[in-house]
Amino acid sequence: MQFQLDDIPVFAAIVDQNGISAAARQLGMSKSAVSKILTRLEQAIGTRLIDRNSRNLRITADGETFYRQCQPIIEQAENARAVMGGLLAEPVGRLVVAVPPAFAREVLSPHLPGFTSLYPGIELEIIVTTQKLDILRDQIDLAVVVGAIEDTDLVARPLYQGRLMWVTSARYAAGYDLGHTSDDLLSHLRICETRYAHAGIAIREGGVRRRLPLSNGVVKVNDPIIVREAIMNGMGISFLPDQYCRSPLQSGDLVEIYDKVQFDQDASVLSAVYPSRRLLSNRTRAFLDFLLSTCRRL
Repeated sequence: MQFQLDDIPVFAAIVDQNGISAAARQLGMSKSAVSKILTRLEQAIGTRLIDRNSRNLRITADGETFYRQCQPIIEQAENARAVMGGLLAEPVGRLVVAVPPAFAREVLSPHLPGFTSLYPGIELEIIVTTQKLDILRDQIDLAVVVGAIEDTDLVARPLYQGRLMWVTSARYAAGYDLGHTSDDLLSHLRICETRYAHAGIAIREGGVRRRLPLSNGVVKVNDPIIVREAIMNGMGISFLPDQYCRSPLQSGDLVEIYDKVQFDQDASVLSAVYPSRRLLSNRTRAFLDFLLSTCRRL
């Protein structure tokens, strides 16, 4: 079995960075993907290139020989990339991006005109969905997701570390005795976002972690903006990502409650995910930089 030329820069990065994790960060790949490539390369060559365990890594004698032979190949590839970079400096072509509805309306759309004017050559297609997508199968270049990333073969770049917060309308807070504990809030909780309802949302209260039952008598909606509007119109209380509460909190349409009943920090984190087995195109890189810049304003 012959080795793949695309695996050579990955092996060189492992040696140069003295570690699989460091190489993954430099290449913008997942640690598992880098490890798989190294294993595949060793199997193709038929010898062990790097001795490694959970804490240490050491290049073998065969690995040193192979590394030296790889250097001219890498240099030629970098020269070719520099030439092509000059030819393709302006990002052009089709780019498919998947985003959740609330993010599309509240965060992305206000800044989208700036992106399209800056990169008129990019043929941008935005898929607004709450469904889990197979990025490779569905030919998605980049997706924005909420919460923990399950697919370890994807690279994840954090965009915004938000928090979930309990809110209600000012009128509802004035008209009802809400109490102070998680047991008190259950009688007022009538609507929530679907993603948090199936297994019950994990909370922390007084140093104790538990799950709130959300299966009975709670309306589930797959869009936090609809939850927000329902709460503002008197539908009890609920919890929402803070980025969707700021304007209503400032205007007084929403008030924060139950500040002692908190959520796990990764419950509402926003991340950009993309395939790890290929280098980013300049189109995807441009959109990723745009997302990072936009989310910093949050």
